[in-house]
Amino acid sequence: MNQWRRWTDEIIPSLIAPYLTYLCKSASLRDQIELQPDEVATFQCKSSCRRRCCPCAPAPLQLLSRGYFACAPIAPSLAVDLQLLELVKTLFVHITPNTTAWCETLEVFLAGRGYHLTTKDNLRRRFGNTYHWYSVLFMSADDHLSNLIGTHRPLPLSSTEGLTRPSDYLRSHCTICFGLDDWRKSRTLNLKPDVHTCIDACFTQKRSSDQHGGGPDPPNPVRSVFLSDDEVTSMEVHVRSCRGRPLDRGRKRKQPAATEEEGDDYKDGMRVPISVLDGCGDSFLAADEKCEKASTQFFADTGVMAMLCRHDHVLWLANMTSAGEKQHYALALIKKLFDNLPTDMTVGLLYDIGCQLHRSCLKYQLLNDAVLRRITFVISVFHAYGHQWACQIIYHPRKCEGFGLSDGEGCERLWSALKHLIALLRVSGFHQRLFVLNTQVQHLDDKNLSLYGNWLIRRWNNCVKKKSTATQALRELSVDEICVRQEWKSQVEYQTKPLPRRSKTNNDEEISKILSLEKSLLEIDGAVRRMEMQLCIGNVDNLTDYKLRLVEEHAHQSRITDTLSRWKTRLGISQHTRLEQLRRNIYLQVHLDAQALKTLRQRKFEIEKLERSYRQAVNERKLNSHVDAAIQQRNPTIRKLVSTYNNLCADLSALIRQRRSPPNAIPPNPISPTGIFDLYIDADIWEDIGLNDVVPEPPDWLADEDTRAAIRLLLEIDRCNEEESRVKVERCALQEWAMREWDGLQRARAHANDDEAILYHMNCRARQFIVLVLGWQTKVRPIPCAWPMPDCWGPSHTELANGTPVVYPDDPDDKDHVSDDGDDWESDIGCGDEELMDVLEDIALTDQYRGQEVHDIEGDYVIHESLIDSPTKRVRFNL
Repeated sequence: MNQWRRWTDEIIPSLIAPYLTYLCKSASLRDQIELQPDEVATFQCKSSCRRRCCPCAPAPLQLLSRGYFACAPIAPSLAVDLQLLELVKTLFVHITPNTTAWCETLEVFLAGRGYHLTTKDNLRRRFGNTYHWYSVLFMSADDHLSNLIGTHRPLPLSSTEGLTRPSDYLRSHCTICFGLDDWRKSRTLNLKPDVHTCIDACFTQKRSSDQHGGGPDPPNPVRSVFLSDDEVTSMEVHVRSCRGRPLDRGRKRKQPAATEEEGDDYKDGMRVPISVLDGCGDSFLAADEKCEKASTQFFADTGVMAMLCRHDHVLWLANMTSAGEKQHYALALIKKLFDNLPTDMTVGLLYDIGCQLHRSCLKYQLLNDAVLRRITFVISVFHAYGHQWACQIIYHPRKCEGFGLSDGEGCERLWSALKHLIALLRVSGFHQRLFVLNTQVQHLDDKNLSLYGNWLIRRWNNCVKKKSTATQALRELSVDEICVRQEWKSQVEYQTKPLPRRSKTNNDEEISKILSLEKSLLEIDGAVRRMEMQLCIGNVDNLTDYKLRLVEEHAHQSRITDTLSRWKTRLGISQHTRLEQLRRNIYLQVHLDAQALKTLRQRKFEIEKLERSYRQAVNERKLNSHVDAAIQQRNPTIRKLVSTYNNLCADLSALIRQRRSPPNAIPPNPISPTGIFDLYIDADIWEDIGLNDVVPEPPDWLADEDTRAAIRLLLEIDRCNEEESRVKVERCALQEWAMREWDGLQRARAHANDDEAILYHMNCRARQFIVLVLGWQTKVRPIPCAWPMPDCWGPSHTELANGTPVVYPDDPDDKDHVSDDGDDWESDIGCGDEELMDVLEDIALTDQYRGQEVHDIEGDYVIHESLIDSPTKRVRFNL
């Protein structure tokens, strides 16, 4: 700790100016410099001085003046050349930053040439310390130069109402989103929300508990994108107080009597019924805060939650220490964002479970009204198809006004870019983990900054292409746009209306859940027993991972058992009787099995597993390639389900022939195993004959193909129009920021005439900035401006003519870090395989329409399809 304090408080601040001076003299380490006689005399004492606390110039300063960096602040035993450190620093943001492997390689290399190190870990410890503090010095010097330039930028207009523009922190992290001085100009184009952000959590970036009492790991004195522990803890306390607020002097609210009828309805200002929100909550593990995604017994830090802008720039990260995806992490990020925004700036928030977060904020008042009314919650594109259809109508970004073609999957691309750090950070210290993540994020942001022009032109070209195709297709349909919009409005009203009221004392939903859950519990018990047997006989490869899996399975088994116990406790006398009747009725048991297995049509597009397939891909290919690979991988499982379902259909037919079924029962059609993956809309897999016997006359927005196609095309054109307007504004924002930044840089250069080192670095930044502007100008030239803009981007035509543009190779990684409508997820989801996505939408739409009808089967047996699907879905996603 004493060494850390000396580095932080004394050495690093004192080395910033000498470091900048050495870079100036060596032309950014390109030239080898020799000390002048007067400079040598200044440091002459050190050659003979052996005192640990020498009053003369400290060793790190003397070594730095010679082009080396010391491993310790006092009496260092190793010094490393700055050029080598620059090489390693650059290398470690492109590969896993493994100093152990680097040092072992260097030791072997030196040993082969006769240079042997006598002490174990002699090089690794000293080189690791040297590299770390050199990185801190580099960041500190860069911040020093940025602050100098910032002092010469024009200040915003003062206001008693708070910020008049986004904070300098946000403006430095994404110049396109937050770079406009007069950001309200974009509202002349009816662009709302003003900015788009996305949130997601990653539970693979975790850190193991330090069970062996590792060495000290103090914080690093550099800027960070991580929220402080106090900010996260404060929000956690706030959320607990909101949810645990006592009612009626601490007494619990009395629950309604069992004989009271309960009905579906809207609550707390939501536009989606309670039943739909419950279905979405059951479908996603992220919505279950109690679900353990990482064991706190083995991991001290369980993951990271990120907030990114629309251009995939990281705004903030939150370190997670809980086993589940607690909402207070997302709320802490949201609060931090709004603390850095003007009081009237609106935000579109894309989140995998945006509907659930919106529900909680309204229900428990987790955010104050001044913030909540400025947020538009939606769900990210790739996860949207795992939500209920009614939820998609309201929260899908392709159906929600103002979101253009934003996909909300920037966090997924971030996790892909950081995946090479997983193994390394699993065993690192707390602050070291944050430091490495912060360094990598800064590298990605710098990389994305240079590709802004590429990003904008790809979005523009893709948008124009999509709009042209959709407009031509809509014109060929020859439909009235006003009528189509009215059909869409009618569809939204119908699809989002609450379900009919139902009796709580005679509710087959609870019974169906119990029957399904009992069967699931039997399967889980068997799986746990098999795992324990394998562990007893020692037939495991990785004992630690196997024990972790067994712990998770036991936890899952416990949750299912507790849930089953609670559901059975809620049953009334008549429902207990009904449950026993169902257990004894063979036909109804087979009928339930058939309905449950019919969900294999959903399994074909199982969103969670396709998502994991994407995350584990080495090269991020297009979505249709991932879907094809994932389906083929599960081909045997799905075919087995088809065979089992057909056997159940045969059993139902036999029971009907034996008159052991309810009157007028119809046998369901078996599914042909051939062509199961052809995705034909009229295939037998989509039909529920015999499972749901009442099919009402559907409206035009469901039955008429032209109307349905016109609705999709019209919505796509609307989103493309929004995207065009937003890209125009972003192109103007980029140019305005460039002009303002160049002006500040020129002022800083003028004030640095007396300091040769500072002037050198300002000139270097000016040359780098000219290269950026050259790349941006060339790319965005075809994009029209949202308002009149000058031809100048800051640098003069002569300065631009003398600049050398940088040509970036076609690196697949570039397309992951900066969203590309030609090669990224959004392009693939939006237009890469439209037939697949249309089929997904048709399935959800048809199921939801049928699910809202009440099906009465003659006799005492009442089975409702929507009551069957929900529990099986939850069990499927939890397994």
